[in-house]
Amino acid sequence: MNGVLAHLAARLGDRRRLTDTLLAALVPVAASSLALAGLTTWAGTGNAGSPARIRVTEGRVLLPVAGASQTAAFFRITNEGGSADRLVDVTSPDAPGGIRLSRHHMSTAATAYRSPVDSIGIQAGKSVAMSPYGVDLTVTAPAGAWRPGDLVSFTLTFSRSGRVELPAVVVRPGTIAF
Repeated sequence: MNGVLAHLAARLGDRRRLTDTLLAALVPVAASSLALAGLTTWAGTGNAGSPARIRVTEGRVLLPVAGASQTAAFFRITNEGGSADRLVDVTSPDAPGGIRLSRHHMSTAATAYRSPVDSIGIQAGKSVAMSPYGVDLTVTAPAGAWRPGDLVSFTLTFSRSGRVELPAVVVRPGTIAF
């Protein structure tokens, strides 16, 4: 009788080890299947491995008000690619005083101020519309050099997409909507 019990116990132990082994193998197989399904979906949308594709439009620079040396410039930046990018620098031969990336803030006393930022992120498939209420460019303009309708040349430099050169039209403050 002891021999029969020992034989049954050995067979139950073998089954238990087999069940434990199968369960241990099932977890990585299920995780791999879920990851593969996610990657297949991502690749099916056309974004797998696609680089950032930056398009810059709607360049406008405000005509400096009398006596002011600084003004603001605005662009719409669209990333049509599958990877994020960052605007890291802006230059212009028409603004020898320099250009800074800025963020507009409202204080609790209903006054506004700008603070410099190092870069502006543009997520994949998204746009950033510069405006006086968010991010913009602070431009030091040459005194009396610009007139409404003039084109000011800008070079925007992105961390992944490189340089984009385009003009911005000079407009009077209050003549454009944001």
